[in-house]
Amino acid sequence: MPFGYYNGLNHRQKRIYQESDRVWALPLPDSAALQPLALKIQAALDSGRLDRTQKWSQALLHAITLQLGIRPIRLELLDVRPSNSKMELHGLYYPTEGRTLPRMKLWMRTAKRRQVVAFKTFLRTLLHEVCHHLDYECLKLKDSFHTEGFLRRESSLVQQILPPVVPISHSRRAKAHLNKMPTTKAV
Repeated sequence: MPFGYYNGLNHRQKRIYQESDRVWALPLPDSAALQPLALKIQAALDSGRLDRTQKWSQALLHAITLQLGIRPIRLELLDVRPSNSKMELHGLYYPTEGRTLPRMKLWMRTAKRRQVVAFKTFLRTLLHEVCHHLDYECLKLKDSFHTEGFLRRESSLVQQILPPVVPISHSRRAKAHLNKMPTTKAV
């Protein structure tokens, strides 16, 4: 079932939409090798350090594109998400042609509270933007639409890359929350 905006697309765009919608997963050749990089991203986010988060996110992007044999993506990680009264921006993908590398922009802090984004949210956003890249590079689509197939590919990537059990965060925020919890005494 196409999303609501489908009816506003022209014939060429509808054909691209339908092609995108037919592909539900893109298997990674060695997803287990990517899981330690995901954990490095989690640790970097927990530290609140933009430079470390940039380093490990770029490393994950490089590893994904290397495994799939496609052009790399240049990541620009920014601090606080831009927003207006209706929404805040999580990420952007800029496709390119020729020798210029495609670019991705991500933000690691929420707009209102300026808190570091939760790890799974950050990883899903990163992989969402990767899916746009894969639409152009792997599926050879002329455009990248948010279709049911696109969202399933995103979920498939998350499931492949997210370690089976993500360790409990040891961030200051998590520790503070645990310290506020009431304790029970053994009888």
